Amino acid sequence: MPLTCNIGARGKVSRLIWGLLLILASVLLSVLRAWPTGSMWMWAISGALFAGGAFAVFEAWAGWCVIRAMGLKTPM
Repeated sequence: MPLTCNIGARGKVSRLIWGLLLILASVLLSVLRAWPTGSMWMWAISGALFAGGAFAVFEAWAGWCVIRAMGLKTPM
């Protein structure tokens, strides 16, 4: 399935900001909670936040939204 551009400039910017915020939250969680305590749950949550943020940054870069590709219309 080719990744055809299905979002506009506003969607790209919002996904980029959202992705960078998720990555920042992941780094902060890793440094402040997961590293000192060694909790596997904190590492798992941090990894999930990072993966979600990286995917959102990819969507912004590619101009492609997975939700729109499935046929759902998003307001942006």
